Amino acid sequence: MELSVMAAFASGLLVLLVFVVRPLQCEQQQPAVVRVGAVFTFDSVIGRGAKIAMEMAVEDINSDPRILNGTQLRMVMEDPNCSVFLGSVKAMQLAGKNVVAALGPQSSGIAHVISHVMSELHVPLLSFATDPTLSSLQYSYFLRAVTSDYYQMYAIADLVEYFGWREVVAIFVDDDYGRNGISILGDALAPKRAKISYKAAFPPGASRSDIDNLLVGVNLLESRVFVVHVNPDSGLTIFSVAKRLGMMSNGYVWIATDWLPSVLDSSESIDPDTADLLQGVVALRHHTPDSDLKTRFSSRWRNIKNKEAPKFNSYALYAYDSVWLLARALNSFFSGGGTVSFSDDPRLRDQNGSALHLTSLRIFDQGPKLLQILTEMNFTGLTGKIQFDSEKNLISPAFEILNIGGTGSRRIGYWSNYSGLSTVPPETLYTKPPNTSNSNQHLYSVIWPGETTTKPRGWVFPNNGKPLQIAVPYRVTYPDFVTKDDGPLGARGFCIDVFEAAVQLLPYPVPHQYILYGDGRRNPSFGNLVNDVAQMKYDAAVGDVTITTNRTRIVDFTQPYMESGLVVVAPVKETKSSPWSFLMPFTWQMWAVTGIFFLFVGSVVWILEHRMNTEFRGPPRQQLVTVFWFSFSTMFFAHRENTVSTLGRLVLILWLFVVLIINSSYTASLTSILTVQQLSSGIRGIDSLITSSDPIGIQDGSFAYNYLIHELNIAESRIRIMKTQDDYVKALQQGPGGGGVAAIVDELPYVQLFLANTRCQFSIVGREFTRSGWGFAFQRDSPLAVDLSTAILQLSENGDLQRIYDKWLSRDGCSGQSNPIEESRLSLKSFWGLFLICGIACSIAVIIFFCRVYLQYNRYSAEGEQPDIEEDGPARPTRRSLRTPSFKDIIDFVDKKEAEIKDMLRRKSGDSKRHPSQGSDGQSS
Repeated sequence: MELSVMAAFASGLLVLLVFVVRPLQCEQQQPAVVRVGAVFTFDSVIGRGAKIAMEMAVEDINSDPRILNGTQLRMVMEDPNCSVFLGSVKAMQLAGKNVVAALGPQSSGIAHVISHVMSELHVPLLSFATDPTLSSLQYSYFLRAVTSDYYQMYAIADLVEYFGWREVVAIFVDDDYGRNGISILGDALAPKRAKISYKAAFPPGASRSDIDNLLVGVNLLESRVFVVHVNPDSGLTIFSVAKRLGMMSNGYVWIATDWLPSVLDSSESIDPDTADLLQGVVALRHHTPDSDLKTRFSSRWRNIKNKEAPKFNSYALYAYDSVWLLARALNSFFSGGGTVSFSDDPRLRDQNGSALHLTSLRIFDQGPKLLQILTEMNFTGLTGKIQFDSEKNLISPAFEILNIGGTGSRRIGYWSNYSGLSTVPPETLYTKPPNTSNSNQHLYSVIWPGETTTKPRGWVFPNNGKPLQIAVPYRVTYPDFVTKDDGPLGARGFCIDVFEAAVQLLPYPVPHQYILYGDGRRNPSFGNLVNDVAQMKYDAAVGDVTITTNRTRIVDFTQPYMESGLVVVAPVKETKSSPWSFLMPFTWQMWAVTGIFFLFVGSVVWILEHRMNTEFRGPPRQQLVTVFWFSFSTMFFAHRENTVSTLGRLVLILWLFVVLIINSSYTASLTSILTVQQLSSGIRGIDSLITSSDPIGIQDGSFAYNYLIHELNIAESRIRIMKTQDDYVKALQQGPGGGGVAAIVDELPYVQLFLANTRCQFSIVGREFTRSGWGFAFQRDSPLAVDLSTAILQLSENGDLQRIYDKWLSRDGCSGQSNPIEESRLSLKSFWGLFLICGIACSIAVIIFFCRVYLQYNRYSAEGEQPDIEEDGPARPTRRSLRTPSFKDIIDFVDKKEAEIKDMLRRKSGDSKRHPSQGSDGQSS
């Protein structure tokens, strides 16, 4: 009984404890006030709007009973006044006030320092700093509440590629925000074959005179595409100075990052003087989709009295969403049993255990849990969908591309990392498959500085008066192509005239200066010439520079202005016609197959005609002669035998067509052999040259040296360097046995000129074994390479290129390439299809003929059987007399005339009808 009473008492006590302790626990888990810090420079373009937006968000949250369950959100604001040192102090002051999270700052420099403090104290930091390097793992408690500059720089790179520019000048403030953003821009431009040609940095807080000096130097550069990545509060000074220096006129391109729309959106209207500074500027603004939430926020903003910012920019929207993001996370935090508690950091005590002066800094115990909840949040706010990726950046980054003109700006398109440039809002494209191909990139037209819609070229020649330094090969051999000249240009030749004519077609002047490359005693190394251009010792190389694969990797070439390729030149001698020249048109295989087919077709026609054509009958000897005569007389269409059978006529018609083609081909080939001058040489082309062990001559400085050794695996000991045309002639005449060479390998334009100058004493053997061309070489990404390529095409189309060629290189040329007998001979591979068709037709005709004979013979045998009646007795059965036909019978039947066979069949058929049929008893029926 006592045990029952005690058990009941214990149960009642437990229930009482549950109802008493649970409210105490709830009161401990859900504090009445939660402090949130905010570090902003409130007297700034971003800070003024962000402060109002955060206050609006706190007011909305505290008045909404559906969130935080009555807990009040209190914002503790600190102003670092754009000072990194002061920002560090303010961050520690905030941490000493037991804040569970912090908002801001907008300065990347301050964010770098504060992030370390917040990470140590486990306080999540929702920052508006756009420096891409803050996304590293080093800043574990850093959450970016706005789109990173990483995406903005890739948007600018896509813009540069879309308009076809290759170089930009970056103007930026020299702090973490500016340096790291421009560094990402360089990375983004590299895959698009573009680059930052110059980084124009100025210190934070630079004076107007500093900016003036900076832009004066920038204006002397070649590039006219400027990317301005600065702070909103000092950015307009750059455009004011640029306007005074004449840098806002036709031909200039200005691209501003999101700082410029932030300045313009914060004002009620753009001041006319400010608008005049920005005409034609292209700028990027954070894209926030239109929604009812955004419309209500805008209406509410207009109704606020005595506000410091008449309008809001995109940072105000992100600030409002950040406060709501934190409130929703805290709501989930408390609902999951989270508590707000802080503990001392043992590292803030000295070696004796005494507390240091920083004892107010305490670690937020539940900071990791709140951080995890923040990174997993997913809701829709004023700026669209709020959700973080694995690097703690907002997903679906997008920008609007604005073109400033008149007294405002107009949107010319959008950019997103999902689809690149488009005229359709990104949220519409998210429902379609991603497509960032070049053909899918679109923008509306742009009004550029100078009020022109013509896309600026993006570069000019520098205003410092320095002309292009162009290297020209100082040739010894073949000076007609390019060499030294005593005139004002300093160089002359075919290549120089082509370059000068192309430059004249450009829509802008190209000041240039020719610098001779080489000592004039031997041809320079063209490989070294191209390397010097790649290493920026020269701006370009103009001459007979061959475009090769290795060279295109280090320099840019223009469109080829001269086709070229390696050929083999060998000593040759005239050969006289042979008494057996009439056999040369066909190879022996062709002769053999042709003869066999003559006999084959003759035999087929004899078989088809023998039974019905008296001209194909007679004694065996006469028939054999007839077959041979008929076979070969068809070669001259002189056969006198007529064909009467249908199959024979079809075969003969087809064969006469084959004979016509063979005769025509034979006549053409024999004419070529007997009328064209025949030249013979031991070398027939590059293949026979490779297999031999004879020396090979090449031109001094030619790329053929490396090609023969590395590509064709010819021993270096076989190569002989030829410095002059006389060396060519002497080496070829001496031959390999006399200390000369077996052949010379050189480019076709040189060889053609060499053959003309030597009155065709030598000849090209074989065919070109490489295909290439000559072009003008420029440094990588030089815009001149593209413009001159267009000019070269114009020269080719209007005939000027041919006229220049005729002026310098036109000679009474040779046929160039020898015409060896082997190339004129006809082989079986040219006619096997014709023979195949003829053979199949003959075979089908013979098969049809023998099938017809076989049917006649069966009929003849069946009708030729006679009944043999035996009358020895009634018990003996009736039988037929059967005889197996012999081979001789078959041959005799086949040899009979067709008329005889038909007469025999007709006669036997009549006899069968006259004999009555016999019954089984031997009586007539």
